[in-house]
Amino acid sequence: MRRKDLVIVGNGMATCRLLDELISRGARDRYNITVFGEERGGAYNRVLLSKVLAGEAPDSIVTKPPAWYERNGVRFVAETSVARLDTAARMVETADAATHRYDVAVIATGSRPLVPPLEGMTTPEGDLRPGVFVYRTLDDCLRMRSHARAGDNAIVVGGGLLGLEAAKVLSDMGLHVTVIHVAKGLMNAQLDQMGGDMLEQQIERCGIFVRTGRTVEAVCGDDIVEGVRLDDGSILPADMVILACGVRPRVDVARASGLPINKGIVVNDTMATQVPGVYAIGECAEHRGKLYGIVTPIWEQAAVLADLLTGANPQARYRGSKLYSRLKVAGVDVTSMGSVEPELESDEVLQIVETRKCTYRKLIIRDGRLLGAMFVGNTAASAALVQMFDRNDPLPADPLEVLCAGGGAGPAAQGDRVICNCHKVNESALREAIQGGACSLEAVCAVTKAGTGCGSCRSEIAQVVARYAPPEKPAADRVAAAG
Repeated sequence: MRRKDLVIVGNGMATCRLLDELISRGARDRYNITVFGEERGGAYNRVLLSKVLAGEAPDSIVTKPPAWYERNGVRFVAETSVARLDTAARMVETADAATHRYDVAVIATGSRPLVPPLEGMTTPEGDLRPGVFVYRTLDDCLRMRSHARAGDNAIVVGGGLLGLEAAKVLSDMGLHVTVIHVAKGLMNAQLDQMGGDMLEQQIERCGIFVRTGRTVEAVCGDDIVEGVRLDDGSILPADMVILACGVRPRVDVARASGLPINKGIVVNDTMATQVPGVYAIGECAEHRGKLYGIVTPIWEQAAVLADLLTGANPQARYRGSKLYSRLKVAGVDVTSMGSVEPELESDEVLQIVETRKCTYRKLIIRDGRLLGAMFVGNTAASAALVQMFDRNDPLPADPLEVLCAGGGAGPAAQGDRVICNCHKVNESALREAIQGGACSLEAVCAVTKAGTGCGSCRSEIAQVVARYAPPEKPAADRVAAAG
């Protein structure tokens, strides 16, 4: 039987996961797989970019170095942009006018950064001025890192997750950092006004200045960046400006290929577009009117598509995902799931605000079940609540019980609570790995895959390791045992 040609456009985290799912199902027996990527090198974990900005080696976040593709029989074409698909001839056309045949194509082009058209931001040639950076790629981080100097002034435009991560790293490097955010509260996509206010207070305790409800109108300076002008006319000095203003689905290839597009590339429950043989997954895909920009739904999409393409489960379907995220934002633990605000008059709201500690906990309840929740600072109950939200389990009669450290769950439930949402790894699986000899954080993560997605659960995994790993023997005992 002739192997078909499977082409994947894009080499981000969705493609990385899809490749794992395909290969684990024996896809190489059915397909010649080719991946086109625009960046240098193999796939990397974009969630961990702040580590590289902070000084770690770029290889530390690479999940698939070029050798991986060769070792696994995948053709990898790096630093190559795809212009369009000729869906009638089933050909991929690259920007250099080369063509490549395909039988099945998957578009996984992810998102593009939203770059506001600020006055004075670009050179006459249209490039970003020296000192102005978009925070999106590995190369962006390396350029920012080489430019930043202790004592400099940095303006971060955007108070979402990426912007706050960049602000924390630059502050830790000794820069004077101010975050400018257009909304009244930070992380307004995940938090309500009170949650954003509490997060702002915690972040300002770290030495970072925050201005919400403001926009940057212009970048000031002639040859070099000297400051920014805000919408209220005030001018802030700046040696560097970082743009982290959000993302939009990247649909340029799909549009040029004539695929149906709304906000993203429209797909059905099989992740297929209306054009036969063409699929889309990840941040660029729009399923039932929704776009997903977090890891867990994208990996669920990858599993469904791999089942279908390999025949492992021809009945596999993606029905959508519940949205929840557990994050560490500029050193502050934040969890958000479901609805940010009540939607019906009958929805109950339970809020606990600790003003001195700057912590905030909120539950939105409908018919005895969790409709949404958010935590800032105190996230002890979040793991149990995420599991209850995911399963649609009923809450205790007194919902306050669920905000206790144990989440109101008994010992059995605690042992079964999901620690890693990305890979659905529970605490009992971590304990089994530790009992099997994985006695360090890195070893447990390697065995279970926990902590290798968004990475937000690694501190909790470390606590489990510390709790259950046997104490390390003194050096003399190890030598005696070896003898």
